[in-house]
Amino acid sequence: MLILGIDPGTQVLGYSLLDTDGAKPQLVVMDVLYLRKIADFHLRIRKIFDTTQRIIDSYHPDHLAIEAPFSGKNVQSMLKLGKAQGVAIGAAISRDLSYTEYEPAAVKQRVTGTGNAAKEQVAAMLQSIFGFQNLPQYLDASDALAVAYTCYLELSDPLADIRQQLKPTHSRKSKKQMWSDFVAHNPELVNN
Repeated sequence: MLILGIDPGTQVLGYSLLDTDGAKPQLVVMDVLYLRKIADFHLRIRKIFDTTQRIIDSYHPDHLAIEAPFSGKNVQSMLKLGKAQGVAIGAAISRDLSYTEYEPAAVKQRVTGTGNAAKEQVAAMLQSIFGFQNLPQYLDASDALAVAYTCYLELSDPLADIRQQLKPTHSRKSKKQMWSDFVAHNPELVNN
């Protein structure tokens, strides 16, 4: 299965492709669509739609994994982000591609062991897992890989949803303690 991961954005949209055939998933591509130079918001949205279709037509993924907009204080930003996500989903649907939406905290939890991880922690963990040389210039690209990897993990583990529901919703541990616990329980994912 080839999974297209998208981290939607109206200024920078991250995308990645993850090949899950074989014993270990392989990174095919991880990049961004840079949109800041396009002043007209409607043209940005059109570019997201066209580029998503082009990626689908070029790589023929089997599934789209896309990050859901996070709750924020700026309603206008949330609406714009929702439009970017909707357009990417629409492009996938127009190519008969199924999709799954993932909450940002759930993606961080699956990749790093904590739902409060920083983008840099997510990128560093993915670098350890997939062995790419340098972190991308825009962490939106690694966020897209994180979404695709989360999809892969959930497809590989049919009980993931049930286990997630059974976990407590909060913890008294600090972020540093949670990160240390994750490293202690997953030494194979951390470079020495």
